[in-house]
Amino acid sequence: MMSRVLHSFQTQESLVEALSLSIIKDLQEAIDERGNASLIVSGGSTPKPLFQKLSTLPLAWEKVSVGLCDERWIPSCNEDSNAHLVKTYLLQDKASTVTFVGMYEEGCDAPEAEKQCSQKIKEKLFPFDVLILGMGNDAHTASLFPHNVKLEEAFDLAREEFCIAIEPTDAPYMRMSLTPRAILSAKHIYLHFEGREKQAVYAEVIAGDDSYAMPVRTILTQNDKQIEVYYR
Repeated sequence: MMSRVLHSFQTQESLVEALSLSIIKDLQEAIDERGNASLIVSGGSTPKPLFQKLSTLPLAWEKVSVGLCDERWIPSCNEDSNAHLVKTYLLQDKASTVTFVGMYEEGCDAPEAEKQCSQKIKEKLFPFDVLILGMGNDAHTASLFPHNVKLEEAFDLAREEFCIAIEPTDAPYMRMSLTPRAILSAKHIYLHFEGREKQAVYAEVIAGDDSYAMPVRTILTQNDKQIEVYYR
């Protein structure tokens, strides 16, 4: 089974238009089936235009819960947090009525909060209807960074907790990340990246098999779940 479906675009506008409409369709199907839907998103600069577009589209947004693939372990009021990014760009306009479920827990360190965070996500966001991943130039996704000491634990598909605390060696802040098992549980999974540099990274990712060197491989080279790849 081919686990990747590629969607290539010439412009950011055309990519965002197509991806946003596909996401809305998936969320609408979930609402029709069970009365609510969940959307799991990533941080970074790439999804900002997508978030802005989604916020303008008609949907019963009050029936949608939004969560994160990963978070920097800082309060949501901090501009470096993914929660702040989502609230600024997605939870606006028509999407201002969504229920946002963040990862950060006040008053405890990330490693201490793994179980609490996992339980919250399972109770308030699971099952995941739509999950949007990004990809760094180092081939990290969520906060699964290359050769990190926590990757072996994160990659353990028998691990029950959905969340894992990770300290990057080359990026700021302690992190909380969804595990590959949690990510691959989503009904619809999208990978969104832009630019020639990341196109080159993607080509290298799918040509190899060492997920510790390029963690996004653990999502892209499995054959159980289809990944929709939107890029330009």
